[in-house]
Amino acid sequence: MKDTSTTNNNNVASRWLSVVVGLMFAGAFFSRCASIGSLEGGPYDTLPPIITHISPMDYTTNFKGDKVTFMFDEYIQLKNQQKEVFTSPAMKKKPLLTIRGKSLIIELRDDSLKPNTTYSIELGSALADNNEGNPLHGMRYVFSTGDRIDSLYMSGYTEDSQMADSLGKTFIYFFEADSIEAPDKYDSTMFKYQPSKIARAATNGIFIAQNLKPVDYRVYAFFDSNDNQTYEPSLDKIGFLDSVYNPSRMPGFSIWYDSVRRYVSADPQLYFRMFMDVSFSNQKLNEQKRPEQHKVELQFNAARPEIRSIIFDSIPEEDILIEPMTKGRDTLALWLKSPSELLPDTLRGKITYMRHDSLRRLQEVTEDLEVTWRLVESKEQERERERLEKEKRKAEEQGKEWKEPPRRSTFRIVDLKSTAEVIPDEDFALEFATPLTKFDSTAIVLRSWSEKGDTLREKIQFIPDTVSIRKWRLRTAWQPTRKYQLYIPTDALADITGEGNDSLKVDLTVADKEKYATMTLNVVPRVAEARYIVQILNENGGTVRELKNLGAGSYKVEYIPAGEMRMRIIEDLNANGEWDAGNMVERRQGERSELYKNEQEEEIFTTKTGWEFDITLDMNRFFAPVTMEQLIERLDKREQARLIKAEEERREREAKEKKENGGHSHGGMMGGAGGLGGMMGGAGGLGGMMGGSGGGMGGMMSGRR
Repeated sequence: MKDTSTTNNNNVASRWLSVVVGLMFAGAFFSRCASIGSLEGGPYDTLPPIITHISPMDYTTNFKGDKVTFMFDEYIQLKNQQKEVFTSPAMKKKPLLTIRGKSLIIELRDDSLKPNTTYSIELGSALADNNEGNPLHGMRYVFSTGDRIDSLYMSGYTEDSQMADSLGKTFIYFFEADSIEAPDKYDSTMFKYQPSKIARAATNGIFIAQNLKPVDYRVYAFFDSNDNQTYEPSLDKIGFLDSVYNPSRMPGFSIWYDSVRRYVSADPQLYFRMFMDVSFSNQKLNEQKRPEQHKVELQFNAARPEIRSIIFDSIPEEDILIEPMTKGRDTLALWLKSPSELLPDTLRGKITYMRHDSLRRLQEVTEDLEVTWRLVESKEQERERERLEKEKRKAEEQGKEWKEPPRRSTFRIVDLKSTAEVIPDEDFALEFATPLTKFDSTAIVLRSWSEKGDTLREKIQFIPDTVSIRKWRLRTAWQPTRKYQLYIPTDALADITGEGNDSLKVDLTVADKEKYATMTLNVVPRVAEARYIVQILNENGGTVRELKNLGAGSYKVEYIPAGEMRMRIIEDLNANGEWDAGNMVERRQGERSELYKNEQEEEIFTTKTGWEFDITLDMNRFFAPVTMEQLIERLDKREQARLIKAEEERREREAKEKKENGGHSHGGMMGGAGGLGGMMGGAGGLGGMMGGSGGGMGGMMSGRR
């Protein structure tokens, strides 16, 4: 049963939280004495190291020292310190961690600790045993430079706003509201102030922030993509809450030990929808390179750079073709439309673009460009060159005329096979390695044959892609009852290097509708003018079909592969056909994205070949304000589905092991580890009892896994 009472005794409960976690690890220690089925060589160690002594003791007040020592029951090692270790609040100098046998020594190198402040040293999963590398999850040390320990807590959940799915390993920053400027039209909190408390979410996006004060907090979260524990716009995803939150006025929440992932988890009180804020990034040219003779790449610090001009010596500006290489358009490809023999190894030129100055104002600047390319022969090319040189010398020695054989064309179509399948309501795509300078569509032929053998020359359209200048789309009235052949004769196409294509034939078949499912979407918008994007996802999260600009009405979606599917719905507020991020500085949240759930709140639906089915998307339900009860229910169901899938995968592995080992399974040993999970669940029950003593934690430790 979950506790929904007000946490008046939150401070006591927080201490019990630490005690309970300690008991869980103690349970792991006692389980070492249990009899575990063994293989040759002895039992496989699956348990983390156990703390036997701490000096000074955890939760020490009036802390004056500069060193903390942990002693363990076995030899230990440190892993991924840069990623895992941090302090709350942040210290100017990170503590120095040293291993000495079975001891961990933490040296505090910061001589500017604030008075009357509660600190925690968070080790995450950095510490593990020396033999098998079993990590001790959630290890932390708490002390105060004053005579009391801040002991309130809050929980929350971080989600990728675009993907509508958990985003783990995020940092959560708590700023005391009365110590910072109230963000109104311009929010500079993350750049101007240091947080008073820091927490970190687990891999499932859930966090428990401990040792908080009974004050109002403004709370932010960011995903640290490069592990420097510093928020960097355009690199790290960010999330913020519109209101202030005081842990002393928050309702209680359920908490339990996840025996599968081996860390404490909880129901969320706070909810962050994370997005990549590119609007606050300083724009500048970061990198220039030339990976190919006819291609230059320019990488910028922020998305959508404003280019005024690009000039290279001896190359007319109109012969420089620009192609965005990334979705955010922060990297550009410059294709040089010039014969190879006219391109020097080193290209020099200038770029004029809008760059941010020190006051974050966009100013027009001109910078030098200099990029170099060198031909590096492959082994095959080297052997071929040496062979031809040998033939030429031999012919000259014999007084014979030698003619160089025709050189193979370097013209290339990307990932095009001799046979392909076409989805009728989609265009057949052709992607070329380099942009084209010649496209003789009149020479290209698409023929079709019926089952009776009659032949038709089909009417075709070639449409340039709206994103990539290297892509073209072939469009015709595809008929499932006919077979097709695409014929491109020699030199019907030519690219910027001057190379023409070799003749090409591709046999095309139209996908059999009976091998796919058909879905009718009935869209009920929140308001009449609203527009939505619907993405149908396979079990791996890949987009199978995408529909844009959907308003009120019914839409037939054919050719959906059979299997387990999910559906992502994006509320396209500006009807531009894509998800738009938020803006932290302007305190504008990103567009909402939600996963489809049926009436039973199930996200996954199964399709089968030949199926036809209807789904109604009532956007009033999907995009209603999110309550914590709804969020908790959603996460519960998602966790249940994960556990079921994990159990199925475990059984498949065991069955495979048994088959490979001639009918003998190693499940006995791993079963011992499973028993450990049960024991820890029991410890969770004990925690519930102990939490009852604290008032605010009553019923928090549940029997969940």
